[in-house]
Amino acid sequence: MQIVRAGTKPSAEGNAAYFTGRVRLDPLIASETTGRVSSAAVTFEPGARTAWHTHPAGQMLIVTQGVGRVQRAGGPVEAIRPGDVVWFAPGEKHWHGAAPATGMTHIAVHEAVDGSAVTWMEPVSEAEYTTAPATEG
Repeated sequence: MQIVRAGTKPSAEGNAAYFTGRVRLDPLIASETTGRVSSAAVTFEPGARTAWHTHPAGQMLIVTQGVGRVQRAGGPVEAIRPGDVVWFAPGEKHWHGAAPATGMTHIAVHEAVDGSAVTWMEPVSEAEYTTAPATEG
C-alpha cells in the first residue's frame, strides 16, 4: 500500500503550448507508480481550455467544481458541471476547459500506451470555444 499525502506533490502551470489561459495541474497518480494510469486534478480559470488532443487509451474526466465545456471533433459543445463524468474514446479528438465566466476543476484519468498518454494538436479557436453549448449541463 502507498499513501500519497495531499499537498506533497507540487502544482504545475499548464504549458502554454497545450493550454489557452491559466491552468493548474495537481498530480494525483503517476504512471511510474501504476505502470500505465495517471491522474491529475486540473483547474481551469474562466475562459481557459486545452488544445485539441487525443489519448491512445481514452480519457475520463470527473468534474468536481465549477462549470466547464467539452467538445469532441464534429460534435456540439457541451456544458459540464460537478458530478458529471465524461468519457472520450481512444483516439477521439477533443478539448475541455472552463466556461467563459466560471472556472472549472476536473479529475483527468488516462493511460499511457507505449509510453505516450496524449497527442497534442492545434489550439481551440475563439469561434470554436465561444459556440453556445448544446446543453446547459
